[in-house]
Amino acid sequence: MMLKKSILALTALLIIGILGACTQGGNETDKKSGSQTVKIGYFPNLTHIATIVALENGYFKEEFGDAVTIETKTVNNGGLFMEAMTTKAIDVGTVGPGPLLNFYVKNPKFHIISGAVNGGAVLVASEHSNINDLTDLDGKRVAIPVIGSTQDVMLRKALKDVNLNATTNGGTVELFASAPADTATLFVQKSVDAAATQEPWGYILETQANGKLLLDWDQFAWGKESTNTVVAARDEFMENKELVAAYLKAHKKAVAFIQDNPEEAQDLVIKHIKDLTGKEINKEETAAAFKRLQVTTDVNEQVIQEMADISNEAGYIPSNNINGMIDLSFLQELNK
Repeated sequence: MMLKKSILALTALLIIGILGACTQGGNETDKKSGSQTVKIGYFPNLTHIATIVALENGYFKEEFGDAVTIETKTVNNGGLFMEAMTTKAIDVGTVGPGPLLNFYVKNPKFHIISGAVNGGAVLVASEHSNINDLTDLDGKRVAIPVIGSTQDVMLRKALKDVNLNATTNGGTVELFASAPADTATLFVQKSVDAAATQEPWGYILETQANGKLLLDWDQFAWGKESTNTVVAARDEFMENKELVAAYLKAHKKAVAFIQDNPEEAQDLVIKHIKDLTGKEINKEETAAAFKRLQVTTDVNEQVIQEMADISNEAGYIPSNNINGMIDLSFLQELNK
């Protein structure tokens, strides 16, 4: 019963994309009033805490000013985020680097303009699997959120380090795409042997589904340099330097607030999710999950390139050329 309640409460984190504002067009300007609209996208979960805090503390409103209308759109995976960005339903926001680079290689109109969260993902083995280390994953089935997701790429990196290969249709290590909210049930049903997942789902697998932590956040893939969430922006949005600067100022304020006030920041996430869904996520679970991530504006460009290399090797993208995808010039200007 505890497992069921926890899953029901936390499922809200991944199923409320329909609640987000969904409109077409870029950061349009109302010709009569001169007002503009900026559409901010994010996932309603802990690894997008910087966006949530910036919204809750009014940082975006403060930096954009009264002449800018802020619209928000929540989605439950990176593919949906990038599709919304492609159709101009999102101008700027937070997403995993995996989906972003997948889209960038095919349509180079999306850019990383800041870091947001490192870590926040773990590798957990199920109780029945008899998995004690990475090499034991040979011949096993591992759950990932979405094919081509950041956690998929991180898992491939970890497997590559022990000379194992991942595949989506049988083979050395089989990848099984499943919503993180469903993974605990898959553990109980013995449908998967392990899961590469973001927080707080890793903590839930440990505490509610008797999972065994195989790789903690600082050991999984690139460890503390594993980029989980970045700030992404469309080409058209980036043409307005004032709007980009305003967004990044708000983002930096949120990052600083979270670093200085971790407990208050977690409370804001809990409040935000409850306001969106009517459901309250567990404070203890949120606190435990928060210890497995690092909020930052930094971007490790070498790690992002390695992610592109792995995605290319997996056949997700036709090329590993991501030249121009990372543009930290606005952030660097603000940091001077």
